[in-house]
Amino acid sequence: MTWISLQPGDESPGAAHDRLPHDVDSALHLAREVALVPGGGRTRELWETLASVAAVDLGAARAMEPHLDAMAILDQAGKSELLGDRSWGVYAAEGGDAPLQFLDGAAPVLRGTKPWCSLADRLDRALMTAHLPAGGRILVAVDLRDPGVAVEAGAWHARGLSEIPSGPVHFHDVRATPVGEPGWYLSRPGFAWGGMSVAACWFGGAVGIARTVFDAATRRDDPYLLAHLGAIDEAVESARRALAEAARLVDEGSATGDDGAVLAKRVRATVARAGESVLGHAARALGPAPLALDAVHAKRVADLAIYLRQFHAERDDASLARKLLASGGAPW
Repeated sequence: MTWISLQPGDESPGAAHDRLPHDVDSALHLAREVALVPGGGRTRELWETLASVAAVDLGAARAMEPHLDAMAILDQAGKSELLGDRSWGVYAAEGGDAPLQFLDGAAPVLRGTKPWCSLADRLDRALMTAHLPAGGRILVAVDLRDPGVAVEAGAWHARGLSEIPSGPVHFHDVRATPVGEPGWYLSRPGFAWGGMSVAACWFGGAVGIARTVFDAATRRDDPYLLAHLGAIDEAVESARRALAEAARLVDEGSATGDDGAVLAKRVRATVARAGESVLGHAARALGPAPLALDAVHAKRVADLAIYLRQFHAERDDASLARKLLASGGAPW
């Protein structure tokens, strides 16, 4: 499968990878080999790697991305020694009737339930946010093999990303190691950068679907198919340009603070809408046959549809608008 470059005409050093994973196990293996963190001077290569994997299989990219995010978080926190030769997840979603609590006593422990814990039954360790009794949240590192960890089976019914079960996990007096001060996880520059790493996966998934439409257009002279292919190219190129510019800004040190937050919100929105556009045009261009008869294409469509819902649509647009208004002047 063709390597995805965010800068056409430039040979990416990442293109040296001679195999891209097609499943969760091989994706987690590759994630432990990829020594790339956003802001480390090779952000474009990191995002090209994620996009290239996603174009082959979004489930594989969905497994890789949190491990690489955990590696970047630990690096920023000065706790890289915790990483080891283990597979990691990052669980920062909130909600539920019994929110996860961090009790910092003689033996700091976690109690409660964490929702949306992807691959918790297969990973070794995780970084997760937990509530403090006095208020606020703190990031902690946890051993998912601890006997006090109980993964709730049977909660994941999704047809897309079916191999990435992301149900709730219950914690009963599980030992935890703080990573950073309270509030650090959300305030660090890498939080915005990690959000754009997710967008790189969305982009790769959209490219995988776009390639299917392109292949169909090489075999069939249909003006409507060509119109859809043209619209898909416009969407894919808008996403590529957004990620390429963002990678440059991150490595230049220009994507920190409010500037980094605004950049991430814009990039995620641009890429998410490009993905939604590709899904819509591909459906109309190809009709029902590949959705019913092509297992690879049907999986890509289902995977991308659910993965894109990590973009919260109008809620994220409103969040971006609040950032712009707080800056004191129109940005255009």
